[in-house]
Amino acid sequence: MRNSWLCFTALFALVFFAAAGCGKSSQAPETSGATSAAPGAAVDTATAGSISGSVVLDGTAPKMKTINMAAEPSCAKEHSTPTTSQDALVGKDGALENVVVYLQGDFSKYKFDTPSAPATITQKGCMYDPHVVVLQTGQTFQVVNSDPVTHNIHPLPKDNREWNESQPPGAAPIDQTFAHQEITIPVKCNIHPWMKAYIGVFSHPYYAVTGPDGSFDLKNVPPGSYTLAAWHELYGMSQQPVAVGPSETKTLKITFQASSAGKG
Repeated sequence: MRNSWLCFTALFALVFFAAAGCGKSSQAPETSGATSAAPGAAVDTATAGSISGSVVLDGTAPKMKTINMAAEPSCAKEHSTPTTSQDALVGKDGALENVVVYLQGDFSKYKFDTPSAPATITQKGCMYDPHVVVLQTGQTFQVVNSDPVTHNIHPLPKDNREWNESQPPGAAPIDQTFAHQEITIPVKCNIHPWMKAYIGVFSHPYYAVTGPDGSFDLKNVPPGSYTLAAWHELYGMSQQPVAVGPSETKTLKITFQASSAGKG
């Protein structure tokens, strides 16, 4: 009788642990699947809105300084009129050029494709063209030398890797990328001290640079609440809240005060 009881106990224990082991193996895939990260979603173009408008300067813009290119006669010949600095280019009705306009907000749930075309800056007539260039993280930043003289391009970032490359006449374009958002990165040429530009790097596609008419246009914006920010090298920052509803178009005006010069 005692042997029968021992056999029964051993059999019961064997069945119990076997069942427990089966239970654990069947739950493992569910736990793994529950902790996997979901991929970023694309912006729904059917409900996306847009923000457009203009940037103006209120007040009198400072007179731009004339650039002396006597040290590089070949570059001086590229300009039919005396070249001036580009710190503050103001057009009709105060339209302010070279202002970086962008959205601040939480875009972490969205996935944005990296633009395949490079953002290009050209060295022509010993000047950077454009004066302000914007691009996304990971997008190719391309530097072209169209002059018969050697240049070097030297971005001075705080949040990205600093680099400094020389580029003789006829050299192939320089291709670089920036890994982190940064607004903005000053650029200089160590050979020609009057050459100056700025790079704006963004982790999303909601940015623009104003042209001579001071206008900007941000498209395919997902509905939500944001801060519309604007940066200018001489007049600093401007910020204002903006809410975009489904398929809504917002038109805004950004005004910088001439008295704020030197805050950039």
